[in-house]
Amino acid sequence: MTATSDVAKPYTSDEIKHLEFIQAVVTRLGNGSFLIKGWTMTVCGVFFGVLVNRLSWQLAAAGLIPVLGFWLLDSYYLRQERLFRELYDDVRGRVSGVPPFAMDVRPYLPRVTLGAVALSRTMTNFYGIIALVDLVFVTAAVVAGR
Repeated sequence: MTATSDVAKPYTSDEIKHLEFIQAVVTRLGNGSFLIKGWTMTVCGVFFGVLVNRLSWQLAAAGLIPVLGFWLLDSYYLRQERLFRELYDDVRGRVSGVPPFAMDVRPYLPRVTLGAVALSRTMTNFYGIIALVDLVFVTAAVVAGR
């Protein structure tokens, strides 16, 4: 048997509620990111569908604008999610300096940069492939002289 001093102190109801608040924010941010990806597929699908029937380098180039816009917006949501996960870890780990029911993620901003999130493997795989397909349409239109 271990001594009671070796056993972790149970979380108080306030600590549990604080963790639930943070988890609710993380869930909402994750849902927002999922919706952005859905809109990205819809908008790009429309662009690609039009390009198949009416190849134009101007239209294909314009298709990059929503891809980059959604990439940036999704990166923002993912960064916010990661910031709140950092807060969650500190509350869970009972790090001193985190006031009860604090939802301020500013102390974690240097740890989670927008650039690192935007260039993460998941983001570059999803948005990079879509941008690459769009660039193929641009190239094909230029080669075809349209």
